[in-house]
Amino acid sequence: MRNIQSKKEYQAVCDRIEELLAIVNNETPTNDKNFIELDLLSDMVADYEEKYEPIGLPTLVEAMKLRMYERGLNQKRLSELLGVSTSRVSEYLTGKSEPPLKTARDISRKLDIDPTIVLGV
Repeated sequence: MRNIQSKKEYQAVCDRIEELLAIVNNETPTNDKNFIELDLLSDMVADYEEKYEPIGLPTLVEAMKLRMYERGLNQKRLSELLGVSTSRVSEYLTGKSEPPLKTARDISRKLDIDPTIVLGV
């Protein structure tokens, strides 16, 4: 089986996957022809996306906002957690300033954000 060569082929394969998802479910046997086709096409799409449309790491702002949402934190609660002012947290969340190393370390540890994201490496 060959790889997807163009955006047009990619879209056609994605359309077929959508059709198969309406047919295949958790009870479909793994030797079913639709299951096998879905599995193969999914692998082809994953390979194409990895090569041509890779998903990069989130920015620090994106990661912080996600963790705030997941943990039900507002800026005031986050400022208390990090030991900085709410205006400083606002600056971090708008990208107006970057946290100093000590605060970056606290963000990484207390919000469980990968250090490479926090440090922008």
